[in-house]
Amino acid sequence: MHIAPVVAPSYREPSGSVLASSALARPRAHPPLRLDHLRALEAESIHIIREVVAEFERPVMLYSIGKDSSVLLRLAQKAFYPAPIPFPLLHVDTTYKFREMIEFRDTYAASIGARLIVHSNQEALADGTQPFAVGTQRCCGLLKTKALLDALEAGQFQAAFGGARRDEERSRAKERVFSLRDEKGQWDPKRQRPELWHLLNSRIRPGESIRVFPLSNWTELDVWHYIHDEQIPVVPLYFAKERDVIVRGHSLIVAEQPFVPLLPGDRLERVVCRMRSLGCSPCTGAVRSEADTVPKIIGELVRVRQSERQLRVIDHDQDGSMELKKREGYF
Repeated sequence: MHIAPVVAPSYREPSGSVLASSALARPRAHPPLRLDHLRALEAESIHIIREVVAEFERPVMLYSIGKDSSVLLRLAQKAFYPAPIPFPLLHVDTTYKFREMIEFRDTYAASIGARLIVHSNQEALADGTQPFAVGTQRCCGLLKTKALLDALEAGQFQAAFGGARRDEERSRAKERVFSLRDEKGQWDPKRQRPELWHLLNSRIRPGESIRVFPLSNWTELDVWHYIHDEQIPVVPLYFAKERDVIVRGHSLIVAEQPFVPLLPGDRLERVVCRMRSLGCSPCTGAVRSEADTVPKIIGELVRVRQSERQLRVIDHDQDGSMELKKREGYF
């Protein structure tokens, strides 16, 4: 742990003073040690992860394969080192993720010795569910929300870690660290508990569960600084290179799925770009960028003012879209 000591100014009692000569004078305390910003966030997150494992019999960590998930995994490793991570990883696979994400998921989970559970809504997939056939809202509801709720029920998981952060999106800014869900896995922002002085309430009634967000107080910039400091592997899609994309207005779509149509005005181009946020390939746009290393990404983020989720279609298919999905059980 990198700790920056705070050096107290030198002080000398006046000669002959009562304090200097008294045998009852108190010994000087050592200067306080303070964690820097990143290590304070790390300590808070590790405390949350350990608290959940101590309080709940069957926790699970949602693994979306993105940068936040990679940071969560590192924190879980640190929380229980040298023991293995004491809970499984759960990936809700829509089957429409980028190919590079799936390759990274399988190799990285195996390399750290984590138990990985992959769950998909096979019934919906067999019915041909995809965003251009049923719309992004229904597609997400079937392949993400329902699949997630079914997987949590099948595993009888009482607590599920997620990598959501409050700075990502306005409905996520309402979240507590311990987010209470009812018997159907649904979220009511009016029923959330206060978390004064960082006190976390883990008590749940039969059938209820919680979603846990150890990265609530992190920002996108914090995440990348931590990835840089810890040398955490991430999916190569985050780094800029030339890619074949569909240019659709301000969006750059990497057309990996055969059902992605060319709309009027679309054009195929080879563009130097990267993914700022990872999701399903038909619904996630790339950004024009030259940032091909973590330090360059950090430098780029210092200058931008838009959310990383600005090019995630599921966040904008209707007003308050993310909050509606969260109420139904989505993260």
